Amino acid sequence: MSADPAVTLDELETDALTEIVNIGVSRAASNLRKMVGDQVLLSVPSIEVVSQRRAARLINEREITQLIAVRQDFAGPFSGRALLIFPVENSLELVRAVTGDELSPQEVQDIEHEALAETGNVILNSCLATMANMLQRSLTMTIPEVLRGDGAALFETRDETAADGLVLFLYIDFAVRKRDIRGYIAMLMDLPSLQALKALLGEFIERVVGDDG
Repeated sequence: MSADPAVTLDELETDALTEIVNIGVSRAASNLRKMVGDQVLLSVPSIEVVSQRRAARLINEREITQLIAVRQDFAGPFSGRALLIFPVENSLELVRAVTGDELSPQEVQDIEHEALAETGNVILNSCLATMANMLQRSLTMTIPEVLRGDGAALFETRDETAADGLVLFLYIDFAVRKRDIRGYIAMLMDLPSLQALKALLGEFIERVVGDDG
């Protein structure tokens, strides 16, 4: 059965979204590099329309340990959820990195939640603000929330009806070169948001083609 074109992105739209996400994530990585003082390596963004359950599985297939994530919901012309996800054992290393390795192990544990929320806030905000700016729109974001669990918990796929609903799932792997820090930036958007995003990508493509012409 072929997919409904209303809930898929064609090649041009996918290329445009990949470029926009790439620029957003590169801006986020630049901010993370300033925070940890080391180079941040990024993968090419993966963009798929999948069920929410499948999105959770894509992360779980890569990680056998528990995960920790900073989650922020965003709203505007399109809305969804942005997540900064790490294997749990990476989280304290990230806190050590952003605090300049100056704290005792106990102090690192004491401020872990606060430091992760602030780091996630900076990274997710810079990524989404850059993307929204390129689409000539603005987004509002909720206060960051720190979650622990597996992919199903982070993506809230316990609810059977929600789990089977299709979402636009974007994710990018990243790693900090000289430290044991790796993770993912992920975004989930529902189908009405995907349709709104398709219209904005159409406008973006017209602008780019117009500028090139």
